[in-house]
Formats: sequence, structure tokens, C-alpha cells
Amino acid sequence: MSHNSYDVQQIRRDFPILEQTVHGFPLVYLDNAASNHKPLAVMDAMRHVMLHDYANVHRGVHTLSQRASEQFEQARHKVRNFIHAAHDHEIIFVRGATEGINLVAQTFGRSNISPGDRILISAMEHHANIVPWQMLRDQTGAELSIIPMAEDGSLLLDQLDALLDDRVKLVAVTHMSNALGTLNPVADIIRKAHARGIPVLLDGAQSTPHMAVDVQALDCDFFVFSGHKLYGPTGIGVLYGKTVHLENMPPWQGGGDMIRHVTFEKTTYSGLPWKFEAGTPAIIEAIGLGAAIDYLETLGMEAIARHEHELLHYATEKMLAIPGLRMVGTAEGKGGILSFTLEGIHPHDIGTILDHYGVAVRAGHHCAMPVMDFYGIPATARASLGLYNTHQDIDRLVDSIQQLIKVFH
Repeated sequence: MSHNSYDVQQIRRDFPILEQTVHGFPLVYLDNAASNHKPLAVMDAMRHVMLHDYANVHRGVHTLSQRASEQFEQARHKVRNFIHAAHDHEIIFVRGATEGINLVAQTFGRSNISPGDRILISAMEHHANIVPWQMLRDQTGAELSIIPMAEDGSLLLDQLDALLDDRVKLVAVTHMSNALGTLNPVADIIRKAHARGIPVLLDGAQSTPHMAVDVQALDCDFFVFSGHKLYGPTGIGVLYGKTVHLENMPPWQGGGDMIRHVTFEKTTYSGLPWKFEAGTPAIIEAIGLGAAIDYLETLGMEAIARHEHELLHYATEKMLAIPGLRMVGTAEGKGGILSFTLEGIHPHDIGTILDHYGVAVRAGHHCAMPVMDFYGIPATARASLGLYNTHQDIDRLVDSIQQLIKVFH
């Protein structure tokens, strides 16, 4: 789709949920960083498989099982193409980015990290990319090191070389911050880590909906993202890993479909990717994720990125003109996230009152408490953009904030 053909009003018709009113106002949905809405194409694909093709996968020789298995594996292939992985078997279906990180921590991490080793993360991580590494640290006797950040929300990468010493066995960083919108220079981080033989995991939960991702060009060792942030269903996500790592990692969970042969004395495991997919997978959800990818590729990731970047520029100018508003996270080249505070008004009150004007934003610490601690605040309000948002949505947000200020002052 060309830039000129990006018709946001036509796109919005694919999301009927956006047509409703909330408290008598047309809904303005600006909580996309938490979870975004699903186009009809995703619902139709999931409904179709339930009506016509559903059966358990990889187990049956009957027709329905064969159909379901084919569509499930087609979804894996779509994911592979979407993030430009080298092989289908490098795509592991998990419940979401959180489970993908935990899988790496408990397989690769437990196998490769010893007492005194270090895991390096950044100061802006989501809790999902902090807590699993703290758990691994406590299990192994390793240490957790932090790449610090500046006031604008960018990483202080001039300190990275000193942090990447011989004790670091893994770097795990966010591609795009969910609390600040910072788009990290991950290619540089990966290059520097690899120069010392250190593998890198990228948390792509926030970046994947907004931009084209090429894991081979980035050369990351692991990459995770969640379906529900990619206009797909909940309960499905992806762990990408380079074949060389996945082959050497032990299974995380045991059960059906991840085995070749079982006796009471010994079990031999399946190959990739099934070694990491114990039990009945999220069949319908995986097919729904594949449909979401089809939808995004029809629009074009570059066109989506241009649309959201223009909206971000428009929103930033409008919001910074509001007296008493402080933008939290102002790094150059950031993604479509506007975290802010208002002088004298708690973020939870901001979120509650904006809802009364039909405007849905997030209020809280955004599962990034260390970020809030860094700025010395308990929380922010966060407006986050999606492919279906409009200039009118931004105008409504700004008008509602101005009305909110009048209520308090």
C-alpha cells in the first residue's frame, strides 16, 4: 500500500469496536501499548477454523486434524516471513513475550550462566524483561547489571563498552520502551555484544506492531513478541531463536507433542520447533495471529510507521503546548508513545476523568517501576498510538486534557 493510499477511515471500518460510545462520547482508544484491537479478518479466520476445521494438531490422521495442522504450520511460516527469520523451525509458539523470555531464562540461561556471571539489561525494561533474569540470578548465583539511561529516556551507550566485560553471558534489552517510546539502537548493541561473543535477546513486544523487523539483519540471537499487541488474539506469542542456540537448549516443559519416544526409563525429544511446544498449543490463536500478520502486510508496515510517526509529531506539538504538562520520554526517533504528567493531578485521576470523555489511556507504572523511580514519580498517564488512530483522536485527547485541567483548577 502506498503512502497516499493509507485510508485510515477505511481501516477503522475493519475495527467495529471503535464505533461505540463511552459515557456518551465516541470512543478514542489510545491504550494500544497495553493491547490493541482486532480487525474483522482476525475474527473471521478464528471463527472459520472453529466452524469448519478445528481438531488437535500433529496427532490425527483424519481430515480435520490435517486441515488444522496445515493452518497452524502456515501461521508459523507467516511469522517467519514477517520477522525475516531463516527457518520455520526457529519460530516457537508461546503464550506471549513474557513466556518467551522465561523460556530463554530457564533453558539457555540455566545451561550457560554460572555463579559470578552477569546478565546485562537496560534501565528502561518492562518487568517481563527484569523479573525472569532476577529469578535466574537467584537460581545460579549470577549478577544483574544495568545499562543506565539519560533524562530524555535514551540509553547511555557510552558506558556499554565498560559494561560488556568477560563476565557478561547474555544481553537482554527492549527494542522499544513501553513506558517511554524510546527506540533503542539495538543493531549497535548487538554488534558490540557479538564482538565479545555475547548473545542478545530483544524484547520486541512494542516494536513489532509499529515497524518492519528483520531478525537476520539485526543479527539478534533471540526475539520475542506478543500476538495481542500485534492486532492478534491473546494467549499467543512468539520466541524466535537462532537454530544454533535452540538446538543446544534443553526443553522447558515436558508433555505430549515434544517427544519422539517415551519409556519409564528414558525420553527422547522431538526436534525443532516442537521440542519447546509441550501439550496442545493455542491452535485457534496461532491461526488468528497468522491472519493478523496477513492484515498488517496488506496495509504495509512502512505505511503504518509513516502514519503513526506523523500522528506522534502532531500529538507531541499539541500536548507540549498544554500548561503544566510534562512529557516523560523525549528521546529522538521515539515510537508512538506519549507518557505524561500534569502538575498537581495524579495520573490515575487523569486516566479516570479522560475515560469520562470517552478517551482510553493507560495510567500507572506500566510494568516499569524502575523507570518511574528514575524520574521520581509514582506513575504517568500514557497515550499510545495504533494504526487506526487519527488526528481527530489526538484533538479529542488534547481537548479532554484541557477540560480535565479546568476541573482541577
